Amino acid sequence: MKILITGCRGQLGTELQKQLSDEGCALGPLPERLRKATVIPVDVDELDITDREATINYIRRHQPDTVINCAAFTNVDGCETNRDVAFKVNAIGPRNLALACEKVGARLIHVSTDYVFPGTANGGVPLDECAVPAPISAYGQTKLLGEQYVERFCRRYFIVRTAWLYSNYGKNFVKTMIRLGQTHDKITVVNDQLGNPTNAVDLAYHILKLAVSHDYGIYHCTGNGICSWCDFATAIMQGAGLACKVEPVTSEQYAAMNPASANRPAWSALDNRMLRCTVGDEMRDWQDALKDYFANWNGEL
Repeated sequence: MKILITGCRGQLGTELQKQLSDEGCALGPLPERLRKATVIPVDVDELDITDREATINYIRRHQPDTVINCAAFTNVDGCETNRDVAFKVNAIGPRNLALACEKVGARLIHVSTDYVFPGTANGGVPLDECAVPAPISAYGQTKLLGEQYVERFCRRYFIVRTAWLYSNYGKNFVKTMIRLGQTHDKITVVNDQLGNPTNAVDLAYHILKLAVSHDYGIYHCTGNGICSWCDFATAIMQGAGLACKVEPVTSEQYAAMNPASANRPAWSALDNRMLRCTVGDEMRDWQDALKDYFANWNGEL
């Protein structure tokens, strides 16, 4: 099997390569068909997915069986001030990959986000794949358009929405909190935005399970269990053995302190219903996955 991974130097792309090399992870071995898979890792230097002709030609030349798109402009605040860049990377890029995959008969696994939802859900019910998207930020809007392009232009697709992703690689909330905890006695973190922290190990494992299935469609794939950013930050300090105190603030208070920040959904907790009903939901509880992260953390930030 030949797998092309875009955004290969990001935290998810790096984890996917590790699992394909190791033929498994803490959750278990990879499916037999992925053993000895040929992996083609590319980042923007090798392939600019915003260039339609270049993308089509690259995929036609390499003939992958599956393309996993981890490339994205994920700076939520940056998307507000660089809308054209966000549009090109998050919407045009997936469109180009979808067109290219359709031409060679490849599957496309496209990674998306909980930020396609507005965060206004009442009743505390996690959002499954039937929930109607209505993004409130440029990041969410461009990611949703990317989803729509994938659905329109590629018949064999998986759209995988995840949230609050962290790993041993790249920049993420966990590493940011650890750095702050090492240099501050206390920090403030919002306590009225709720969602699902997701370990990249768990996400990559499930993406690779999907890569050998025929259960095409939209998936939610996040850590199980719900918490606030403040809860998450507190658990990080405990896991890292740091004495830094995490004090809660509201989103309104945070916005007043950071007026350039983008709107973020207050409720974006996802339900992995499609996983449960198809290939199986083995995503760990977010607290267990975070403990495992620290058990294997090498101290690098």
